[in-house]
Amino acid sequence: MSNLSAKIKEEFIALLPPTLYFFIALHIVALIRALMTEGTGIAATTTISVAVAALILGKAVLLADLLPIINRYPHKPLIYNVTWKTLIYLVIAGLVHYLERLIDFSRQAGGMVAGNERLLAELVWPHFIAVQVLLFVLIVMYTTFREIARVIGTERMREMFFGSRKQVD
Repeated sequence: MSNLSAKIKEEFIALLPPTLYFFIALHIVALIRALMTEGTGIAATTTISVAVAALILGKAVLLADLLPIINRYPHKPLIYNVTWKTLIYLVIAGLVHYLERLIDFSRQAGGMVAGNERLLAELVWPHFIAVQVLLFVLIVMYTTFREIARVIGTERMREMFFGSRKQVD
């Protein structure tokens, strides 16, 4: 049983950073979406749906990190891997964003096909694209920090941000 609990703990610790980051990032996206749709009768995204999306994106990042193509440029300047991983994560985030909207429209329309048709007809594309741009910026930041941490090490990164664990008198 200790093997199972150790594996669960390892998975939880690996899932925590991207999930927390995307939880905060998606709340920012939800706030901006609510501000853009103020007065249109569209309900703001709830914290629970943001938490579910953050868990999905956090797990998607971990799964994408398992792909052999994800760390395509490990020995080149960081911009190569940052750009490559950002594109992959952005596609995943875009799909999650679209599917989130599709589920909302499908519930209203009574089915996935009808929901998709209604979504394509009623979606305010400038708003959707604005959210994608915001997600792009947030993902670039996430990927940049992850790549820096990969190169210099997570312990050094923590030390740079939060100081040494040793007490300095």
